[in-house]
Amino acid sequence: MNTICDRTVVNFPKRISVRDVLKSLFSSTTRIKLLSTFLLHPEQEYFIRELTRLLNEQINSVRRELENLKNIGLVKSRTRNRKKYFRVNSDFPLYSDLRNMFGKATQGETAVISEIKKLPGLKLLVLAGVFVGEDDRVDVLIVGEVGRDEVEKILKRDPSLQNVKYSIFSVPDFLYRLNLKDKFIREIVEAPTHVVAYNTIQEEMSEAKAVVS
Repeated sequence: MNTICDRTVVNFPKRISVRDVLKSLFSSTTRIKLLSTFLLHPEQEYFIRELTRLLNEQINSVRRELENLKNIGLVKSRTRNRKKYFRVNSDFPLYSDLRNMFGKATQGETAVISEIKKLPGLKLLVLAGVFVGEDDRVDVLIVGEVGRDEVEKILKRDPSLQNVKYSIFSVPDFLYRLNLKDKFIREIVEAPTHVVAYNTIQEEMSEAKAVVS
């Protein structure tokens, strides 16, 4: 604890978990997982059993929290092919504030990531691993006509990212793998804690997933 000009400055533990902070703000772990999933993937919609699998939560718990979020207007639903799908309601009064809050749980807006998002040919950018405080097979998933040399050049600008693991796929290859339920692709794209930092192929992705849903 340091004192500067008679004002006390509290130094919080550097390794404090963002999830622990969120738990102190929200009473239900399932609700936190749902909020993270919906707010970090605003264009995506999910059916209940898909959410139970992604979040590793009991179906009754997911149903209850979805109903709570729907009752306050943060989540909306629609029925398609006899399945009820849920997605975040971007018209909710506190949507932007909540999205910003959950977005700050990641390092998604570092200068390096901002530079990657500007690369010509980029169609999809998903942040995982070190960017969300997890140990994943890759830290960055890139889809589009993007060269490895370009990515390497950008990553080298930040010494702390020298060991970042990344994978690059062309759009056709990525959609083909997504359509076949490729385990690697699905785990990176659908994990609720991963962040879709850039996406211009959401419609194509939904079509590829719908074939096998």
